[in-house]
Amino acid sequence: MTKQIGYAVVGLGDVARAVLPAFAHASETSHLVAIVAGDRAKAQTIAHECRAAAYHYDEFRQCLQREDVNAVFLALPNSMHCEFAVEAARAGVHVLCDKPMAVMADECRRMIRTTQSNRVKLMVSYRLSFHPAHAKAVELVRSGTIGAPKTISSDFTTRIDEPDDPRLQRRLGGGSVYDFGVSCLHAARTLFDGEPAQVMAMTARTSRRHGGDVDEGTVALIRFPDERLAHLHTSFGEEPTGMLRIYGEDGSIRLTGAYQHDVATSLEITRRGQVETLSFEPTDQFAAELSYFSTCILHDREPEPSGVQGLQDVRLVEAIYRSARDGRPVTLPRLARPEAMSGPATEISPPAIDRRRAG
Repeated sequence: MTKQIGYAVVGLGDVARAVLPAFAHASETSHLVAIVAGDRAKAQTIAHECRAAAYHYDEFRQCLQREDVNAVFLALPNSMHCEFAVEAARAGVHVLCDKPMAVMADECRRMIRTTQSNRVKLMVSYRLSFHPAHAKAVELVRSGTIGAPKTISSDFTTRIDEPDDPRLQRRLGGGSVYDFGVSCLHAARTLFDGEPAQVMAMTARTSRRHGGDVDEGTVALIRFPDERLAHLHTSFGEEPTGMLRIYGEDGSIRLTGAYQHDVATSLEITRRGQVETLSFEPTDQFAAELSYFSTCILHDREPEPSGVQGLQDVRLVEAIYRSARDGRPVTLPRLARPEAMSGPATEISPPAIDRRRAG
């Protein structure tokens, strides 16, 4: 029988609530051992239901010392990713981190260095890598079905109605581009198979929803090499939608329900006025992700999307917000080679975090 990788799920927000049931579908390789949260009573209740151990954030190091905890799934507010990833890596525990990888590129670099120096795996949880409709779109683009891709457009929006939602809090790494934009950016980079050169963006805070101090909506234009463009639109205050369009020289592809994990997805291919539609029912993308990461650990393979992929997207998010702040385009310098980040981890004191408010 294949050995199972034992996981501690850290955080109890929306992502964690989707991850926890996935262990039942990934049981051949993955096993839930512990739940770590800022609310001790909530952690104990859910852990009891899942037949797992419960820990408070302050007991994270104690959790990592368990022999049956081989990996963590970090489902924390964005500002807490780096601190917990670094602590896990130092304990020799592999890290599967929810996107975005962190809030700042320097935090991403620190996570990469620390996991490398401690010889543990690091993977960023981009579910799109395990989304059948996205896999089909990538296959169609790379096979030349719509000719050379020229423009990609993404719309990813929802309404947030909870005043204390971490996504509305700047100190917790909130903002519509951090929450939604990273998925759109990663999709564009994958489909174009290239790295952006320049961004131009605008943000809006039309209602400061529930007192939140982040952007409510953002529109960005991203230039890729070879005269290719990507457009993204994210919002916390609009009708929920997830749309991805890929325009090529000989046709186009449109995905409806493109970014949600629990809805059916429609993929529409248009060529010379002829339309073909494919339908994809929801699948357990989190279970597929857990199984893949566990297999990489068991067979000592480097997982993708890697920390470098996560770093690239965070650099883009920073550039988008900088462009919106300064009112001008931002040119992106080339990323240093991954091996340049493989030296000893630099000791950086993480920002103070109010763990009582982090879920």
